[in-house]
Amino acid sequence: MKRSLWIGISLILTAIICLSFLRPHEMVSPGNLIPAHSALQNNCFACHAPFQGASAERCTSCHVVADIGLRTTKGVEIRQSERRPAFHQALTEPDCMACHSDHPRPRLTKASSVRFDHALLKADARANCQSCHMAPHDDLHRGQVLACATCHQPAHWKPATFDHSRYFLLDRDHNTACTTCHLDSNYKQYTCYGCHEHQPAKIITKHREEGITNIENCVRCHRSAHGEAEGEHEGGSRED
Repeated sequence: MKRSLWIGISLILTAIICLSFLRPHEMVSPGNLIPAHSALQNNCFACHAPFQGASAERCTSCHVVADIGLRTTKGVEIRQSERRPAFHQALTEPDCMACHSDHPRPRLTKASSVRFDHALLKADARANCQSCHMAPHDDLHRGQVLACATCHQPAHWKPATFDHSRYFLLDRDHNTACTTCHLDSNYKQYTCYGCHEHQPAKIITKHREEGITNIENCVRCHRSAHGEAEGEHEGGSRED
């Protein structure tokens, strides 16, 4: 009886192993492939090594890393209008499965989609956002396109992280459009005369009474809308 049982179990295991090699797509299928790889639907071993899973080596046997985004797997140049950012060449290692899956899973929420880990990029590519991303051309970013990290973080691009309160607190009536204080999209310079209807001569006279002669940098002393000036005159303890 025991011998017959072991023989039966051995035959079943042998059948399973054989079917795993001969008809793997019918044994265990995680779902259909993406349309671009539909021709490989019944050829699991085009991507998977037996008992090891998918491997980057099998991906790069068809996809030449230097051509990704520029040419097809057959070497045909992709039209300029249809090209994707060619950043795979800047990866520290070819770990395709870190981002890709040929068996797409249902995305129940936006958060369930894969977020690209910028740590996979080489240092020089991480420092140059425009090597992958299109540079912004709006007035807000004019002259700032090479300083993305000043306001943004790769892990969470939005919202921007620039700490305006470090220089001036945007409270009360000061919570306004950038162009009210920063003219010509030059965010290193500012003016308070966009709202405060003062004449420079009047301001000079008023501040001279307090012994203040440098009135060019208002926020050195006036840090918010709360009224009272802070810091010492003539470039005291506050940052410029």
